[in-house]
Amino acid sequence: MIKDWLFPLLQADGDDFILQQDGAPPHWSLEVRKFLNNQLPQKWIGRCSANDAAFCPWPPDLTICDFFLWGYIKSIVYVPPLPKDLDELKSRITDAINSVTVDMLQQVYEEFEYRLDVCRESKGGHIEHL
Repeated sequence: MIKDWLFPLLQADGDDFILQQDGAPPHWSLEVRKFLNNQLPQKWIGRCSANDAAFCPWPPDLTICDFFLWGYIKSIVYVPPLPKDLDELKSRITDAINSVTVDMLQQVYEEFEYRLDVCRESKGGHIEHL
């Protein structure tokens, strides 16, 4: 999906972007990281090793995509009846992303500040339970 759909879509808008992944295990695969290192060197954030060409590593517990966006999108996209084909899935994802409001993003930002405080207090410990 990254190679065949998302990447061409992002490139069509220009190259002024940084891709932020969540902590999903498939995103940590060598194949995905190799693709990102080759196609987006220094323009991606996610779980990475010291040898990866990521913009920066990002702890999954803190990513806004992890604690807000993916759950929100899934709650809209995967409502029965489920998408019948890839085109309908893409359409639902696009509609869900377009439904994010400025007020929602403000609340997410405030939650992010809280998560940073909790992370500091826990000295970088696991905070996925929040």
